[in-house]
Amino acid sequence: MLRGFYTAASGMLSMQRQQEALANNIANANTPGYKADQATLRAFPEMLIHQMGSQTVPTKQPKNFPVQNPIGSINTGVYVQEYVPSYVQGSLKETGVSTDLALIDGVFPDETGSIFFTVQNENGEARYTRNGNFTVDGQGFLTTTQGYYVLDQAGNPIQTGGMEFTVTPDAQLQVGGMTIPLGIAYAPDANQLEKEGNGLFNGEAGPVPAGAMFTVQQGFLEQSNVDAVQTMTQMMESYRSFEMNQRVLKAYDESLGKAVSEIGRIG
Repeated sequence: MLRGFYTAASGMLSMQRQQEALANNIANANTPGYKADQATLRAFPEMLIHQMGSQTVPTKQPKNFPVQNPIGSINTGVYVQEYVPSYVQGSLKETGVSTDLALIDGVFPDETGSIFFTVQNENGEARYTRNGNFTVDGQGFLTTTQGYYVLDQAGNPIQTGGMEFTVTPDAQLQVGGMTIPLGIAYAPDANQLEKEGNGLFNGEAGPVPAGAMFTVQQGFLEQSNVDAVQTMTQMMESYRSFEMNQRVLKAYDESLGKAVSEIGRIG
């Protein structure tokens, strides 16, 4: 009985964590470049149940030996193993603002590969983002709305001197007669990147390999890839699953109560 109690409780905890991920997706449905998190559920290892018994050996002095007869397996619950972002291309929205840039995926040598803008966080470390909602700070540097420097291919902040610049489809920023290659990073396995908040990713990424095809669109923003309708449906399904596990837990609790107050009563 207690095993079933813990199995139902693990189901409730898993649905709660899934609800948190779905709620975060809904909250970022209008965040440019946001990649929706998907909770992956995994069952705990199954347990093989045996029937404990004994067998008598017909000898001059009969002896009993313990034996185990396999009955079958039983599942011991479920848990959220990890949150995996979906890197599906979000739709494009035209803004007409010169500092807004959108990455358009093309053909990559790796099935799980993806490209990102390279920025510098407050600690001077390189991070990656799909949010091209950039601006120009008071010193003329191209930055994110959080104030992180956008980096060029050499890893240096980009000085534009203002908003009058052009970005070509092949990621070349042209300003004042100079051409500055944008720091476009390629992650061969984007699933290995970790979210850090503010639309930033941390992990292994490097130069775009030969043969990879992509486009940079100036004056556009990549929208969040959250499907609001589908996410709301998933939230309802998760809530129903939580309710069902809650009812099972309540039934086990009532059974334990009867075992203590009625079955275990003496006299």
